[in-house]
Amino acid sequence: MNALLSIENLSVEFDTHGGVVHAVRDVSLAAYPGETVAVVGESGCGKTVTFQSVMGLIPMPPGRITAGEVTWRGDRMHLGRSAGRDLRGTEIGMIFQDPMSSLNPTMRIGDQIAEPLQVHRGKSRRQALSQAVSLLDQARIHAPERCAKQYPFELSGGMLQRAMIAMAIACEPAMLIADEPTTALDVTIQSDILDLLADLQQRKGMTIVLVTHDLGVVARVADRVAVMYAGQIVESGTVDDVFYRPAHPYTVGLKAALPARSIDPGRDLEPIAGTPPDLFAPPAGCGYFMRCPRAMRVCEGHPPDLVSLEAGHVSRCWLHHDYAADVSLDQA
Repeated sequence: MNALLSIENLSVEFDTHGGVVHAVRDVSLAAYPGETVAVVGESGCGKTVTFQSVMGLIPMPPGRITAGEVTWRGDRMHLGRSAGRDLRGTEIGMIFQDPMSSLNPTMRIGDQIAEPLQVHRGKSRRQALSQAVSLLDQARIHAPERCAKQYPFELSGGMLQRAMIAMAIACEPAMLIADEPTTALDVTIQSDILDLLADLQQRKGMTIVLVTHDLGVVARVADRVAVMYAGQIVESGTVDDVFYRPAHPYTVGLKAALPARSIDPGRDLEPIAGTPPDLFAPPAGCGYFMRCPRAMRVCEGHPPDLVSLEAGHVSRCWLHHDYAADVSLDQA
């Protein structure tokens, strides 16, 4: 099966007063028709920038794409200011992280959902508004006619997120990029939003790319997972690979820090010590070196390649090179 979206060796930088931030470093990722791909990692690891870059949504300057190739349905996409312009809203829908700041506070909800239908599908305002109400109903909003006439400040966080989903699926895109769609929502609403996305995917056959820091969400909805750290993908595989056979020490650390129902009430969670590296000056070797409990001397000065562990499961770690396995920092 051919990939719907393929990202190869993408690198993105930002010029700031403090220097150049190497936000995304040599990222490769693919998403296939009908699947859910989760991109997971802590804040600042480059998850959102990766997809905003692909869709031409980072400001240029100060941002710039320094390397990489992106293809959509096998055709190479232009990268730059106009990247994704022909795909946004039509072939690819996006749910942004903060619906309150992403929606126009001066426009009614119905008008905002109707706008892409008028621009991309050539519908009249009346037709578009009627379909906007139908989309709000599909997004499981109670009294969609009333909601369509309201402004963003009149809706709760959960309703705003549903309105964002209705807008994102208005033109029936083949792919939906959901950037932290459950952030700042209470647990019950989070569950409802995830159920809604799964239902829409099943009915419309969409591919979903889920950008999140929540491993619990990943375990529930993803088919494949890519773990990002310090601007790089450090591990990727099926959801079973990542949760039951984690290979990279960072993935192991994330899993150990995840609360679980079965956890011993008397046992403390295991946080990952330290902080991520400074991306103004990325480390010469492995980005996780300073925090890794299994670090070796080779990790400090030599960047590891992605190593294939089994079909579809890869890890960017020296531990998986034959000659380096099980060697501690003191022994290296």
